[in-house]
Amino acid sequence: MKARPVKTTLRNLPEPKAKKLALLLGAVLLVLVILIALFPLLDRTEEPYTVTTYAMGSYVQQSVYGKNSETAAVTAADAVQALENKISWRVSGSDIQKLNSAAGKDWTELSADTMEILEIAQDVAEKSGGAFDVTIAPISRLWDFDSERNTVPDSDQIASFLPYVGYEFLRLDTETGAASLKNLNNAVDLGAIGKGAACDVAVEAYAETGADAAIVSVGGSVGVYGRKESGADWNIAVRDPNTDGTLGTLTIVSGFVSTSGSYEKSFTLDGTLYHHLLDPATGYPADSGLISVTVLSDSGARSDALATACFVLGLDEGQALLETYGAEGIFIDETGVITITDGLQDRFTLTASGYTLAAQA
Repeated sequence: MKARPVKTTLRNLPEPKAKKLALLLGAVLLVLVILIALFPLLDRTEEPYTVTTYAMGSYVQQSVYGKNSETAAVTAADAVQALENKISWRVSGSDIQKLNSAAGKDWTELSADTMEILEIAQDVAEKSGGAFDVTIAPISRLWDFDSERNTVPDSDQIASFLPYVGYEFLRLDTETGAASLKNLNNAVDLGAIGKGAACDVAVEAYAETGADAAIVSVGGSVGVYGRKESGADWNIAVRDPNTDGTLGTLTIVSGFVSTSGSYEKSFTLDGTLYHHLLDPATGYPADSGLISVTVLSDSGARSDALATACFVLGLDEGQALLETYGAEGIFIDETGVITITDGLQDRFTLTASGYTLAAQA
């Protein structure tokens, strides 16, 4: 006679085995409960949606996290392009093209975005004593670093256009949203603030489209939004001004980082380095003893403007300017000494060789 199969239950198991199985089943049920509770979080991947586009004369690189990542990235790219169409003097019909065309004649009504950027620019210009000045256009066009002609303008030409450079020639009417340039030969170029401003509009797009977190870079400016699922801080690579590599890593929770350096848009002629960071007071490349300045601020446009202003001013005056805005910075001088402001002392890790960290005050 065949033995009938016996159904195994907790009741007919020996007591020790029954206890073990009960504990195992309890553990499994607990894990299932936890997984169900965490399902919405598990559905959100830590892998970002990444995309690279081109605007503002630079690559626009985005890494966006969350369910709406692709929509947010597309919206941000469109916002950056739309901003370029407003603030580039090269774009026909842009706000800045109209403003420059009306120089010495009429006031020009501007979009809210352009007006806000000009207000930030003028504020930094005033507080930096003109070290940052968007009316540098008559001189920057003489140098024309974008063309890569690698020629030095005639000194008489520089001298003839220099009197038309001065932030006081740009007048803003915040009530009507209009601006004017006092003289016919005045002109505005937002190249030294535009990429930071582009990061501003990208971050605004992430917020509007419901992205969980994102990081965007436009040229030498970077903006971050939200927190990654892991809760980790954002690691920003700071470029080594003497190579194409990385100087070190800056760790931030939020904000915008912009870098200005003499390695960008530069050429060497007869043993002299000429770079695009022009001193509005002289019309020639700034000679402040610095080769790179990185600034962390709560505004992309402001971080971009401050990086240029600090480069022109030099270490001591540059640090004083950052204190005015509650911003932080990393200064690298021609001898390879790196000076870090107090707020970044524990957030910057040097990885490149050939540099020395200045002693903390």
